[in-house]
Amino acid sequence: MPASFTFDRFLLDTGDRRLRAGGQTVELNTRYFDALTLLVNEQGRLVAKERFMAEVWAGVPVTDEALTQCIKTLRRQLGDSASSPRFIETVPKHGYRFIAPVREIDGPSSSPALSDERWPRFVATASAGTIGGGVAGAIGGLIYGFASASQPLQGGEGGVGAISVLLVLLCVTLLVAVIGAAGVSLGIAAAQLARPQSWRWTVAAGAGGGLIVGAFGKLLGLDAFTLLVGRSPGGITGAAEGAVLGGAAGLALVLAMRAPSLRAGAALAGAVGAAAGAAIAVCGGRLMLGSLELLAHGFSGSKLRLDQIGAAFGEGGYGPVTRTVTAALEGGLFSACVVTAILIAWRGPIRRR
Repeated sequence: MPASFTFDRFLLDTGDRRLRAGGQTVELNTRYFDALTLLVNEQGRLVAKERFMAEVWAGVPVTDEALTQCIKTLRRQLGDSASSPRFIETVPKHGYRFIAPVREIDGPSSSPALSDERWPRFVATASAGTIGGGVAGAIGGLIYGFASASQPLQGGEGGVGAISVLLVLLCVTLLVAVIGAAGVSLGIAAAQLARPQSWRWTVAAGAGGGLIVGAFGKLLGLDAFTLLVGRSPGGITGAAEGAVLGGAAGLALVLAMRAPSLRAGAALAGAVGAAAGAAIAVCGGRLMLGSLELLAHGFSGSKLRLDQIGAAFGEGGYGPVTRTVTAALEGGLFSACVVTAILIAWRGPIRRR
């Protein structure tokens, strides 16, 4: 019985002679499909040029340019790059090597979701995404902390107050980012465990994880404020914002996997996240700085000062431009850090067979 193979988000079905990605067929002609099958069958081992000529072109005289064009097309269809390969590595003057981890599926009973190889990927995805969110939270917390401190960071009583504001904002932003990233990353990891070839599942699971964490976090936050001070701000970040940002992170990961390099993938993820953050602000939602602004105006005696941030965008306070730009920056930073961390984990030793 012909075997099928899975690697990354792809399913190579040698019996049906199809390559699929996210449930969609990737177009390959007969020669190129045979070349990919040969490479995948020899995963991790060098395939010499002569072997391609003998087994793919079956002795038909062709030039080296035909093989070069074949590999170039395969890389394009896989979203690979010759300069930073994830799938096909060039061995100069000798041939090519398939370097991505491959798992063979012998029949219907071999369920990808039940494979032991899926669980290390699940753990890597969830943990790396959470760490990436923590990095984003730390960066954002430092920026907002320095900008919002009501006193200059210097000695004396005023300096202590400013440092306190900085530390509190750093801790709060870091905690919120880590919790949010954990929910989104667990959702994405579950999608990769169950349906690794489906981009729709990845986006939906990211949105679902963000929605659950956002809803729970808002409910807990409102209850905490009500319990401690007798009232609570009603419009802080919640389920809707979490769903949009989580879905954007899932989509960003799907797109970044096709980028030619890690840097390009990170930039693409940042752009998708920034668009989502800006959309949230335009639609009246709030991310971290919006929630802080609501708290600052909702409780008398607050030491939070956001005028400095608004002034950077030509506004006297937290105006519409500031709201949109900072939300875009928050969304872009969160998405870029989470996606980049996951991609780094996937490219690490845990993915090797």
